[in-house]
Amino acid sequence: MRTGFTTGACAQAGVKACLRSLLENRAQESVEVLLPIGRKARFVLHRSSLDADDPTAAMASIIKDGGDDPDCTHGAEIITTIKLVPTDGVRFHRGPGVGWISKPGLGMAVGEPAINPVPRRSMELEFQSLKKDILDWAFPRFGWQQAGLEVTVSIPNGEELSKQTLNSRLGILEGLSILGTKGIVVPFSTAAYRASITQAMDVALARGIDTLVLTTGGQSEKFAQAIFPEFSEEAFIQIGDFSGFSIREAGKRPVKMIIMAGLMGKFSKLATGVTQTHAAGSQVDFEFLSGLAREAGAPESLVEAIRGANTARHAGEIAAEANFPDFFQAICDRILYHLSHISRHPPSIGVLLTDFKGKKIGYAQTP
Repeated sequence: MRTGFTTGACAQAGVKACLRSLLENRAQESVEVLLPIGRKARFVLHRSSLDADDPTAAMASIIKDGGDDPDCTHGAEIITTIKLVPTDGVRFHRGPGVGWISKPGLGMAVGEPAINPVPRRSMELEFQSLKKDILDWAFPRFGWQQAGLEVTVSIPNGEELSKQTLNSRLGILEGLSILGTKGIVVPFSTAAYRASITQAMDVALARGIDTLVLTTGGQSEKFAQAIFPEFSEEAFIQIGDFSGFSIREAGKRPVKMIIMAGLMGKFSKLATGVTQTHAAGSQVDFEFLSGLAREAGAPESLVEAIRGANTARHAGEIAAEANFPDFFQAICDRILYHLSHISRHPPSIGVLLTDFKGKKIGYAQTP
């Protein structure tokens, strides 16, 4: 199945195209970027232009291709407008159709445009990679000693499209988010994904590996690899939303230990006993999380704050700010209970919870 690209990758390519347009004094037709996943990709531009009234500004747009697993943003025009400024740094703005953050717990400050951290970093890197050329271009024209960038991202009809998402419930208002931790959209095939999990287990066993680290995604895998540097690369297997399936499959094999590693989002669902944690099929149960906090001995004020959290991440941030690590331990203990009842094998199971910076905040293991 054909992969597609995220809105973040489109915006990243738009920034580079705009910068190249200014440096070369001509509109671009296509541009190649290095995606966050480490893969190069070429984007054909839908529109590209210089600003006739402002020699420091340019615009580029890309029609988002969602591949064979399209969402509501497939076919949307991602418009990136830049303006060079004589001050350092990169600042981001929302244009029409891009939302803004109205609630905490989304990894960005309230009031900020809904342009996620990884796409921001990718756009910043595109600017930094060309900064010397930009300064060489700007100094003789304007006498600038330094240069910064203002980036505005827009999506025509984005506010209407956002009604097909959970954005408003999460607190992203008046438009869509600029998303993507990898830059690509991988088509979702349940059968193919399950087959890849079992194949990865068999490869690990063939290499003599008897401890498997099952991670819920690329970010949790990266964090787990840092925490367990003694394990080889083949020991780490991304299982996505298929926690129950993966435990049962591992139980059929001569594995001595499994470590389930993840972040608050999927782990908040696993703790309730839900072992298929796709966002479309299950929601975070804040009543459950607040009850778990109460059982762990949290003061009632903290229990109520967790009940009113916006996202699972937000609930974790509330517990962390209150310096109440027992909440995270309770989540790990509850997940361990559920996983242990899925299969009696392997004989040992561990549950590792990290925060969004990769710090271990909870761990539980069968005796």
